[in-house]
Amino acid sequence: MAVSNDAAVNRLVTAHADKDNTTANDHAKSKGIAILEGLLGRESAPVIPIRERHDKVVPAEKPDWKPAWVKKRALRHTVIGASFLGLVALPATLASLYMAFIAADQYHSSASFAVRSIEGGVSGDILGMFTQASGGSTVSDSYILMDYILSERMVAAADRKFNLEDVYATRGLDYFYGIGSELPIEDKLEYWRDMVSVSFDHASGIMQVTVKAFDPTQSQAIAQFIVDQSDNLVNSLSLAARNDVLRAAQDEVLAGEARLSKARTALRDYRDKSQEISPEEGAKLAVQLIGALEQQLTQLNADLATAKSQMSEDTPRIRVLKTRIESLEQQLAVERQRLGTGERKAVAKGPDAPDVAGRIAQFEELETEREFAERAYTAALGSLEKARIEANNRQRYLALFIEPTLSQLAQYPSRLLNVLLVALGLLFAWGIGVMSYYNIRDRA
Repeated sequence: MAVSNDAAVNRLVTAHADKDNTTANDHAKSKGIAILEGLLGRESAPVIPIRERHDKVVPAEKPDWKPAWVKKRALRHTVIGASFLGLVALPATLASLYMAFIAADQYHSSASFAVRSIEGGVSGDILGMFTQASGGSTVSDSYILMDYILSERMVAAADRKFNLEDVYATRGLDYFYGIGSELPIEDKLEYWRDMVSVSFDHASGIMQVTVKAFDPTQSQAIAQFIVDQSDNLVNSLSLAARNDVLRAAQDEVLAGEARLSKARTALRDYRDKSQEISPEEGAKLAVQLIGALEQQLTQLNADLATAKSQMSEDTPRIRVLKTRIESLEQQLAVERQRLGTGERKAVAKGPDAPDVAGRIAQFEELETEREFAERAYTAALGSLEKARIEANNRQRYLALFIEPTLSQLAQYPSRLLNVLLVALGLLFAWGIGVMSYYNIRDRA
């Protein structure tokens, strides 16, 4: 009986111990499940009550299982998301709404032309005239024309004709693409370069001008004005180049003409004073006269010798012959002195010189100067004509082969492209900022 009682007590103790072990195991299992569900993010999972050793059920408390780095990471992600919304998504949305509902339509007008030269002959067909390679001089003129179209001078001329503040005034709420009022020329130039674009093909020498405006007829009118102003500039450059080429030749012609006029005046003055056309002709007459006097003197000397052989010295015939011989000798000496022969103490030169040789020397100097001046003048005229032909061959002109067009459909502003560029730009800037933050954090 006692043994039976002891066995019953042992069974009760063993059952109670098994019950306590089961309760402890259930408590440990419930706690593990709760921690695992918390790690998996199931914060709203039901809490399994844990039984204590005295069969008393108490609710399980929610443990604070999140570490500090998890909380910081969640805050950082929240800030990055908010910055993306504020710096990328919202501005891109506003830009899309502005382009879709506020930005005014813009129409364009295009014109194509080229600066050409007639040097090297005329092309066989009209296509070759526009596709032939440009020379270095026309390329430089094309770049000059590009700078002129986008210069303050062009803007000032266009403003005087069209009043740019009225043409590009703000349409509705589109203040971004409109121009302001009472702007300085520098701001107008900046706006002009946004609305007018110039492209140049170096290979073909073709230049294309595109003008944008809020009205198609205004864009066409401005494009036509640019073409007209460009044509005037090319013509003025061509005229200036032609004048530069001709200026030197014209100066030579003027100098040669003045020299020839001076030489002819000097020769005319000489003839007026000398009373003879050419001293060479006078010299020929003087030689003939001296020859005739010498012939007469020879004849008289022969007659005198004959008379002396027949008559005495005191006869009248011999005295007459001697007198005539003396007169002829004196006249012959004078004529020879006028001709320039014989010895003289001084020789006078000029139209008033008593000797023919001095007059001939002066005349030859004047005649040589006149002939040289005539040849120089003739050569200068030839150079001038050659320079004129060369200048005409190098003349520039504006070859317009696409007149300013009239647009029927607004193609500007490029709404989708602008929105895409804005979004990509904002995204790129935001990405750089985020990457810079992480780079600094990792290094710190």
